[in-house]
Amino acid sequence: MLVVFFKGIIIFIFVLFVIRLMGKRELGEMQPFELVITIIIAEVACIPMNDPGIPIYYGIIPIITLVVLHFTISILSRKSLRMRKFFSGNSMIVVDKDGVNYKNLKALNMDVSDLIEAVRSNDYADLRQIQYVILETNGAVSIIPKEDAEDNVTDYLPIPLVLDGKYINQNMDIAGVTKPMLTKKFNQMGLHNIKDILLCDIRQDGSMYIQPKRKKYITTKMSIEGGGNW
Repeated sequence: MLVVFFKGIIIFIFVLFVIRLMGKRELGEMQPFELVITIIIAEVACIPMNDPGIPIYYGIIPIITLVVLHFTISILSRKSLRMRKFFSGNSMIVVDKDGVNYKNLKALNMDVSDLIEAVRSNDYADLRQIQYVILETNGAVSIIPKEDAEDNVTDYLPIPLVLDGKYINQNMDIAGVTKPMLTKKFNQMGLHNIKDILLCDIRQDGSMYIQPKRKKYITTKMSIEGGGNW
């Protein structure tokens, strides 16, 4: 029992030293390779702690190996853009001047719901406020707002009526909007297939933001009955 106790203390101090040596980034700011190395270190550190019969160096040597690997990758990434791209990937624009970039969103294996949630988490309730959204290599979301956004944009809360080609019936009931009403509006905008629409949302004043999958976004307005319901 004492062996496990002292091995636990030694491993804890060693891992703490290693993590501080690797840098003080928060978990959400790590590059992919840094996150993988950190997870493996946590797993390797447990091996000699859980079994008194396993020598402590069975944990320490692999951890040292991982730390050397971390610094090697970091140096290569600083000296070579190609290596940085290989280990960390590229930042990708998911919202641009034309609206949501469906191609990049698909390449990142994100859906439009993930994007809306990320935008709201950064204190932007409405895509009309945003000029660019960039997904960084460490998973962080960078948002560049529009300088000429309308002053009353933040007065309303948009709710989605269509997400990735599918109607959101619950929200349509809240807004007092029917499928025939939406179909008519989409046809007026030159959109004849619901599956071609990545996002359509509406606000309490009836203003709409329609994002086709492969075209520039459209803003329009329609009369609704449920504007006071949310």
